[in-house]
Amino acid sequence: MSRTSSVTVTVPATTANLGPGFDCIGAALTLYNHFKFSRLDRHPRRYDSEQSLEISVSGAEAHRVSTDESNLVYRSFLKLYDCLGHEPPPVAIEIDLGVPLARGLGSSATAIAGGLVAANALAGTPLTRAEIVQLAIEIERHPDNVVPALLGGCRLAAASTFGERSDLPRMWEICEIPWHPTIVPVVAIPTFELSTEKARGVLPEQYTRADAIFNTSHLGLLVRGLETGNGNWLRAAMQDRIHQPYREMLIPGYQAVRAAAIEAGAYGMAISGAGPTALALASIADAPAVAAAMSLTWKEYDIKAEARSLSLDSRGAMVKYGD
Repeated sequence: MSRTSSVTVTVPATTANLGPGFDCIGAALTLYNHFKFSRLDRHPRRYDSEQSLEISVSGAEAHRVSTDESNLVYRSFLKLYDCLGHEPPPVAIEIDLGVPLARGLGSSATAIAGGLVAANALAGTPLTRAEIVQLAIEIERHPDNVVPALLGGCRLAAASTFGERSDLPRMWEICEIPWHPTIVPVVAIPTFELSTEKARGVLPEQYTRADAIFNTSHLGLLVRGLETGNGNWLRAAMQDRIHQPYREMLIPGYQAVRAAAIEAGAYGMAISGAGPTALALASIADAPAVAAAMSLTWKEYDIKAEARSLSLDSRGAMVKYGD
């Protein structure tokens, strides 16, 4: 049987949390990163980067992506081979960036998904997609971005519990959340960045019972609102008390942008992932006005923001064999 010499993996951007779904819910969007892996005709020398690895990067912000063994795509590629107990082949990796870095759109999740899926393809697909999902969560440490990046759609992830032993690997149950076709995700992507570490650093260690109940009820309402397209439910559902009240202070003009989006017809607006990108949900008719309002309002704060009406990506990470 002939050995696969090259694969290209296309991975969608993601938006996570959707308001009250902190660290557990995310959706794939129609923005993409592309990762091409080609075998090099050299003997494997895992610890000799000049012999085993070549990385090139194109697209916006390409100069910021590492091209050595520290690259997250390559580290994820190696992780799968480590799991298999196999020596990884020497590879050339071509990365084409379409997802902005450090903006709350899951760029790191695309790297993890791209590296794992490509490694699995070059190894002859020994792992199922479900097994790759578990491995991706292990790398990323939380499921909200990597799960929809791999599977597409809107997904809720919950950890399975096996007794009280903390040394056992945590397994995850993945649930698809139906997304009504009339709901349009509108993103406004500002030019400034916000690191995940900084966004997590402002969160409190403990929450009140009232806040926990608030988020539990609103997450349930969000799931039903996404399924039915009920605007009134969505307007209430995107409220949150776990992360957004603390992270808003890190995003200049956020409250004004949110008010403008809602005035233009959005059901609601939330911080996409760790931010600073803002995600609004709107009807098909209102989406263009919502996008314009978000962009114009940020401009009043001397912040340039690209606002776009997107769609839900239903396919997740896609593999193409050969050139």
